[in-house]
Amino acid sequence: MRVLVVEDEQKVADALRDGLQEEHYDVDVERTGEGAFFRVNTDVYDVILLDLTLPGRDGLEILRALRQRGVKTPVLVLTARDTLEDRVSGLDSGADDYLVKPFAFAELLARVRALARR
Repeated sequence: MRVLVVEDEQKVADALRDGLQEEHYDVDVERTGEGAFFRVNTDVYDVILLDLTLPGRDGLEILRALRQRGVKTPVLVLTARDTLEDRVSGLDSGADDYLVKPFAFAELLARVRALARR
């Protein structure tokens, strides 16, 4: 299964990539919203893990643009934005799931598996 990790913090991106690869996922990492938008429009992914706070276009902008273009790939938002309004905004913008940092990696894996089953 191919996963795109969109995360600007190097340590977090590396940890996600390494952990997912240990579980036998094929993982690409993008550190900017623009890079993620380009990658999703040129490659096929089974799941996208999307941070909201990114350089350039933020994650919500990217998410809305992808959904407007008809991209159906499941998106799991991974963010430190933890208010009720943030979660509602993320889901209403097209996210399939929303997970607040810090999170347990086992829970992230379970959510990725659930999204992939859809």
